[in-house]
Amino acid sequence: MSKPAEDWFKPQNAIYFDRDQIDIEDIAAFNHVKNILENEYYKEVDFREAFSMAIKGLSAGLDDPYTAYYTPEEMKDYLEGVSGNYVGIGVSVHMDENFLLNVADVFANSPAKEAGIKKNDKIIKVDDEDVTAIREADLIVKKIKGEPNTKVKITIYRPDENRQIDLELERRYINISWIASDILDNKIGYIHIKQFDDDISKDFEQHLNALMSKGIKGLVIDLRDNPGGSYYQVIRIADRIVPKGLVVYTEDRGKNRHEQYSDERELEIPLSILINEYSASASEILAACVQDYGKGTLVGTKTFGKGLVQEIDMNFANGGGFKYTKARYFAPSGRSIHGEGVIPDIEVELNEEFKTTPIEDIPHERDTQLKVAIEEVMKKIK
Repeated sequence: MSKPAEDWFKPQNAIYFDRDQIDIEDIAAFNHVKNILENEYYKEVDFREAFSMAIKGLSAGLDDPYTAYYTPEEMKDYLEGVSGNYVGIGVSVHMDENFLLNVADVFANSPAKEAGIKKNDKIIKVDDEDVTAIREADLIVKKIKGEPNTKVKITIYRPDENRQIDLELERRYINISWIASDILDNKIGYIHIKQFDDDISKDFEQHLNALMSKGIKGLVIDLRDNPGGSYYQVIRIADRIVPKGLVVYTEDRGKNRHEQYSDERELEIPLSILINEYSASASEILAACVQDYGKGTLVGTKTFGKGLVQEIDMNFANGGGFKYTKARYFAPSGRSIHGEGVIPDIEVELNEEFKTTPIEDIPHERDTQLKVAIEEVMKKIK
């Protein structure tokens, strides 16, 4: 026995259910299955692993792709991934509406880029294992990651060509910068935010200040393909842009409302924000807030429609973690984004030739959505 006998009888080590939540027959069934596996299964069962899977099953039954239990190893991988430094192939991914792992972005100078993986490719196999039945993106990503200089076989499905492609890639250290900026023609500033990591508001402030010091007359913020990220970081960025007032509020299961406000400081130059169908969560918070205040023009296509806020509980003695949906969020006007998305003020489709191209690889002068965003800014420059 790995722990003293008395530890096994402490209240925190017991499993409790309200009698109205579960049938006693189900508890008996659980024990019956365990006994069969323990005594009659054809090989010895690792019950530590099986119990971890049982814990995962609690959240898997919710039909919520954003709620999941992480084993200690998976938690380590998750935190490593969101830090922007990890060993892998160099893609950002999300689950599409059919629960297939969709490539949202391919990072520059990465193994994925060199192998020819494109945006909107679907990852369907990893090392010949079919992953289409796995509904948690992080579990598939874990299979793709590994030790540096090791090989991984990826099978992708490319919808626009209706074919599968087998690729062998070598894992490498991936270092990601989530933000980039530039000055376009006519002194228009451009800031591309790929994801809202834990330092992005500070980075945004630095990029914005640098552009302002060079005398930009207007600004385009590009949120296309941005899957979201830190709720509190996007609030800080919105605070820098919109006037004093409500930025966003959340409601939990008890209808408790938690509001976030901006101060008096606001952006004093014309603004356009670029969005598309892969702009989600935190991206939609910023876009909806700017739209509700009339502080800028949204250009592009309707956003993804993820209006749920997740929290991560890492108070697990075993080093694991639990990411769960805690609340719904609402724009300042009171509208819910979940399942609806944010509709742009000016709807513009991206050129067909660039539909599978990472945003940073699209030439500015040939980007139809960026062109309209710049035109809208130019109209407002005095």
